[in-house]
Amino acid sequence: MNIEPANIGADVTVLDRVDAAPLKLEQFLPYRINVVASVVSQALSRIYAERYGIGVPEWRVLVTLGEFGTMTGKSVGGHSHMHKTKVSRAVALLEKRKMVMRRTNRADLRESFLSLTPAGRQIYDDLTPIALDFAKRLEDAIAPADRPAFERAMQSLTERSAGLTAEFAKVARGG
Repeated sequence: MNIEPANIGADVTVLDRVDAAPLKLEQFLPYRINVVASVVSQALSRIYAERYGIGVPEWRVLVTLGEFGTMTGKSVGGHSHMHKTKVSRAVALLEKRKMVMRRTNRADLRESFLSLTPAGRQIYDDLTPIALDFAKRLEDAIAPADRPAFERAMQSLTERSAGLTAEFAKVARGG
């Protein structure tokens, strides 16, 4: 066992049990998934950040509206797994840049319908083949024979994560 002293404060030294640590970040599945997502997102974001000066939240709003057409901000957030404040800020920036337009919902004045402007649609159309090529090149890292298992694993992890989220929310509510 590898034990190293570590000074963690003024007069406090603890023994750092490197080999005995029950939780090793580099082997912790949620961390590993987050690292992959972060690295992939950073690589892809360089493309649209350099070309159009938009970040990940703006990209997600743009692509969601490009795929589904007119939606509310709440729907965009639900589909893209972004918090409402992040969606709101992204929409404000895209609106300011004339990529997204907002139309008030007459049935519920608290809500607006969002859609791409012609300029936003042009960016979506321009970036789509680049994004699809990026995804194809990324997918090429997985052997063709392994892709069905990878897809099943992704689906299982997504479903299990959603179930765990619901379970922990229920516990937090006292139920």
